[in-house]
Amino acid sequence: MYMQQSWFRIGLAVLAFSTSLALNAQERPRITGISHMAVYTSDPAASEHFYVDELGASKEPDPEDPQGVIYRVSEQQFIEVLPLPSQHSISRMDHVAFATSDADALHTYLVDKGCRDIDPVTTIGKDGSKWFFTRDPEGNRVEFYQAADHPFHAANTLLSPRIIHVGYLVKDRAKEDSFYRDLLGFRPYWYGAMHPGKVDWVSQQVPDGHDWLEYMMTGPDSDTPDASKVDARQLGVLNHFSLGVPNMERAVTALYVSDAIRFSPRHDGPQMGKDGKWQANLYDPDGTRVELMEFQPVMKPCCSDFTAESPAE
Repeated sequence: MYMQQSWFRIGLAVLAFSTSLALNAQERPRITGISHMAVYTSDPAASEHFYVDELGASKEPDPEDPQGVIYRVSEQQFIEVLPLPSQHSISRMDHVAFATSDADALHTYLVDKGCRDIDPVTTIGKDGSKWFFTRDPEGNRVEFYQAADHPFHAANTLLSPRIIHVGYLVKDRAKEDSFYRDLLGFRPYWYGAMHPGKVDWVSQQVPDGHDWLEYMMTGPDSDTPDASKVDARQLGVLNHFSLGVPNMERAVTALYVSDAIRFSPRHDGPQMGKDGKWQANLYDPDGTRVELMEFQPVMKPCCSDFTAESPAE
C-alpha cells in the first residue's frame, strides 16, 4: 500500500509539472501599450510642419523604412510617416503597432496559436529594435514592436509625451474580438455612442498596460451604418491616434504662440466627450485625426462605466 501511495504521489507530481510546462509554453509575452501609428503623407514638408511645429515632436530617421521618417514623442512612442504609394486607397493609415517585451516569444506564441498571416521577426532595426507584422481579421496591418533603449530629449514645445490610444474603422466586432480579446488578451475598458441604442466606440486596453485600442464601429447598430460609403474625410476621422494631456485648457493654450495660431487649419473642440473626458481634435495635412484627450474623466460617462483604470501621465 505504501509503495502504491508513493507512486501515486510521484505520478501526481509529474502530471503537475507537465501541466505547468504546458501552461508556461502557452503563456503570452507582455503587450504593454501603444508603440506607434504609421500614416501616409502626400506632402512630406507639410507633414513635418504639422508634427514638429504644431505637435512639438522630434523628427528622426525611420528605423523600419528608409523612405519614411518618425516623429518621436517619447523614448518608446512615435508617429511613423511614410510617402503615399502611387497605388493607394482612400485610407491614410498603414499600420498600428503595439509594444511588446519580447517580439520573438510573441511571434512563437501567435504561430503556435494558429496565426498564419504573419511575417518573420525583423531584427535589423537601425536602433536595435525588433518587430513583426500580422493582420487582424478585417485585414488591418498590425505590428508588434520591441523597442531598444533610445535616448530622447523632448522639445520644450512638445504638446504631449504620451499616445494613449489608437482607433480605426471596424465592421464586425465579434471578428475583431476573436483576435484582440480572445487571442491577445485585450481587456474591456469602455463603450459608448452618440445616440441611445447604438454602439459607436468600443475600447479595450492592452493586456499589460492602460493604453487602448478603439473600434470605430460601422454597421446598422452604429451611427456610421455602411462602411462602403465612408469617404476619405470620414475615414481620416475614424482612423486616428490620441495624445493624452493632463489639462485640456493648458494644452489648447499652448497651441497659441504670441498672436500666431499653431492650430492646423482644420480643428474642432475642445468639447466634452461621451466618455466624460475633455477632448479636442487636430488633423494632419492628409486628414488623419489627432485627438487630444485628458487622461482622466471629469464626469460620469454615457452608456457604460469604465471597467479598468484610465492611463496616467
